[in-house]
Amino acid sequence: MTEIDLTPSAASRVAAIAQRQGKAAILRLAVEGGGCSGFQYRFGLADGVDAEDVSVERDGVTLVVDPMSLDLVRGAAVDYVEDLVGAAFKVTNPNATAGCGCGSSFSV
Repeated sequence: MTEIDLTPSAASRVAAIAQRQGKAAILRLAVEGGGCSGFQYRFGLADGVDAEDVSVERDGVTLVVDPMSLDLVRGAAVDYVEDLVGAAFKVTNPNATAGCGCGSSFSV
């Protein structure tokens, strides 16, 4: 099983955001307690990759996840989707047993 994946759509969006902000194209995914289902995803541009991070690269963009968060998202894919409701990064997480309607929180 792949540790985690970054889709081409997500990589393209991260590259555009990073370029606009003048930052490195490194997206950090973290899992925090909270949200209506127990855990919630947090995304942000990172300045670098920490030694203990797991990272994956696609099209010049790096996705990094800390070891504790990785336990909850191992095997997941990070995508960027645009639909009638709006546009957002979306995590398809095989470990999630339930999620909220908006897709930003989950339980395991």
